Amino acid sequence: MIYLDSSAIVKRYISEPGSEEVIEIYRRALNGELSLSFSAWNIGEVLGVFDKYFKRGWLSREDYERARKQFLGETMRLLRLKMLNIVPVKVKLLTLTWPLIEKYHVYEVDALQVVSADFVKAQRLYTGDELVHKLAVKKGLKSVYLS
Repeated sequence: MIYLDSSAIVKRYISEPGSEEVIEIYRRALNGELSLSFSAWNIGEVLGVFDKYFKRGWLSREDYERARKQFLGETMRLLRLKMLNIVPVKVKLLTLTWPLIEKYHVYEVDALQVVSADFVKAQRLYTGDELVHKLAVKKGLKSVYLS
């Protein structure tokens, strides 16, 4: 089980440093070689990033539509193949973020990524966010920082 945060997922659809590694992870999941997981929170966050990039002129309308359609399509395909576990945002998980917020002074959504990865017992958490990476390591998770 590989856990992807929003910054890692975006790298699948928009060329950035670390994209090649995420593309390979998706290829392996689509081929049935490994399972992916991410929080339900990430779906809205990824769509928001695509929208922000489009509004700033970093993506054309065509590229925005292609990224959006591919993301949603692959998410549905991976769910049908049972190669994707979407972690629901539950009160139980949110309460587990509170000690991390207070101890490490992080945003709740960053703590939610770490708590969610731990919840699904992910072998690795992939992130393009250095703060999420550092928090995951502090919590004893294997994390890959996609810089």
